[in-house]
Amino acid sequence: MNKLSTLFVGIFITFVSAWLGLVVIPYIQLGGLKPEKDEITGALMPPALSGSAQRGRLVYAANGCVYCHSQQVRGSARRLPEGEVPPDIARGWGARRTFPRDYLGERPHFLGTMRTGPDLANVGLRYTADWQHRHLYAPAAISRGSTMPPFRYLYKKQRIVGAGTPDALDFSLIPGVEPPEEGYEIVPTEQARDLVAYLLALRRSSYDLPEAAE
Repeated sequence: MNKLSTLFVGIFITFVSAWLGLVVIPYIQLGGLKPEKDEITGALMPPALSGSAQRGRLVYAANGCVYCHSQQVRGSARRLPEGEVPPDIARGWGARRTFPRDYLGERPHFLGTMRTGPDLANVGLRYTADWQHRHLYAPAAISRGSTMPPFRYLYKKQRIVGAGTPDALDFSLIPGVEPPEEGYEIVPTEQARDLVAYLLALRRSSYDLPEAAE
């Protein structure tokens, strides 16, 4: 009976320790974080997402983008020699590392656990909307060696009316991909536009946080 009691006590202590370490302590450390206000403009940082970008987050989640892309620019676990920068910053994935405050208001957080593709924490600072659409439609044609699957079901073919749709795909910029037949165009669906709006909103290095100066 004593051994059984010891077993239950050990299990209880293990669960309580895990709960304290994974829930209570992080909440005490981070639960009070609030958006930082820019002293000059009065804008809150991080900025809130637009309605289209909010809908784009749902498209991002539904299509499993988080399984291959992270959204966290990491610092370094060791003290770097003067002039050396952390690998993520050297790759051009951000001008600074990300901080907990960068993710305020996000439910769920898309930190990611794998990098089959590049980090996206600042992808909105690297590429235009046109590039994003072409890349979603034909990743391997836009990024040589990419293993990302095409998301062509987020686009539709339609007959050209008048001057055509402003954000129709320009197939002269998508090498090796057959354009639609004459008189037709490929245009983004509303889901594609929302997803690209979300990707363009990922620009965490575009604003300053007090933590970054420490």
